[in-house]
Formats: sequence, C-alpha cells, structure tokens
Amino acid sequence: MAKILVVDDDAAVQITVRLLLERAGHNVVTADNGRKGLALCQAGDFDLLFLDIFMPGMDGFETMRMVRLQRPQIPIVVISGRPISSEADSAPDFLTMATKLGAVSSLQKPFRPAELLAAVTGCLEAAGRGSRGGVASSP
Repeated sequence: MAKILVVDDDAAVQITVRLLLERAGHNVVTADNGRKGLALCQAGDFDLLFLDIFMPGMDGFETMRMVRLQRPQIPIVVISGRPISSEADSAPDFLTMATKLGAVSSLQKPFRPAELLAAVTGCLEAAGRGSRGGVASSP
C-alpha cells in the first residue's frame, strides 16, 4: 500500500482518482490547489504525487518546481485535461516541460482506470516502493 497525494482543482477527478486508488489498497490524500498540495507534500511522507498541470493560482509547473526543491525523490505523475504533448508546432509541449521539471509519467484526462493503476504500479516499482507495510503491489 502506497501513500499517494492527488493535487487537482477538479473535485470530480479528485473523487474518482481517490476511489480507484483506495480500492487498489492505497492511502490517498487530496488537495484542490498547488499551495495546499505543496504544504501537504512538505508535511507528509508520500510515495507518489499526481499533479494537475493547469490549475488556478499556483499551477502544476510551479508546484512541481517547489516540490522538487523540498522532496526531490518523490515520483510525480502529471495529469491534464488539455493535450499534454503537442501536435507538430501548434502548441507548447507540456510533457517535455513537465519532464524537465522531474515528472516521471503523464496521464491525459479522461483516462481509464487501468491507465491510472498502471502509472501507479510503474512509478512505485521504478522508485523501489512497490510495497509498503509488507503488502505487495500487483504487476
């Protein structure tokens, strides 16, 4: 079981992600903006951070910069309802920007439950945190 922080300004996304991850056996804490997420991340021992890129106030990029200064080891998965990678030259490549700031994975909203759970498993295994308290993660 991993301790996961979900930072997203969309309450429906928070609830959906929290329920899916709790059903998979994880402990989930949510925040509805970057400042709250940063404060929780600094105060808690999280194994994984899901972070919306586009939020009012402190956006996901700024939140990620601040998290990396305080907690450089935490895996970060960026999530967004906007296209994350650009088609040709029509838009900024947010995935490249997020990767440069330390994101290890990304999910495009709406995502399927299997995609979410695969991102969790992959990130936790890559970070060597596939289990917590003796409960193994599923492959």
